[in-house]
Amino acid sequence: MGREYRSLIRMRMSAHDAHYGGDLVDGARMLNLFGDVATELLIQCDGDEGLFVAYDNVEFINPVYAGDYIEAEGWITRIGNTSRKMEFIARKVITMDPEGGSPSAAKVLAEPVIVTKASGTCVVPKDKQRIKREE
Repeated sequence: MGREYRSLIRMRMSAHDAHYGGDLVDGARMLNLFGDVATELLIQCDGDEGLFVAYDNVEFINPVYAGDYIEAEGWITRIGNTSRKMEFIARKVITMDPEGGSPSAAKVLAEPVIVTKASGTCVVPKDKQRIKREE
């Protein structure tokens, strides 16, 4: 494939992101982060935002809560004529600490916890591909 394309973003989940009781964040929020990662990957690869056309696999592995810091990472695994196959992983790296003595106590996790994995396909039409690659 030549050049390796990777993207990583880190974001704190806020009370606004909590959708369910107990400050649980909707799993769709992770897919939203993956969409942002995919956009960056397409810009790196093609100089255009392209379009996300489909997820072919999504796994919600662990819960995410308001206050958690999430790292969303993605990379391109295959470049077709107009399609870009991608994989994504989201990890919790900081979480709130209810036993920390204050409502704002938090802790950095010794090992990140995988919360979501996914793979999907994006498309950049030929006339929008501004960065040319050797075939």
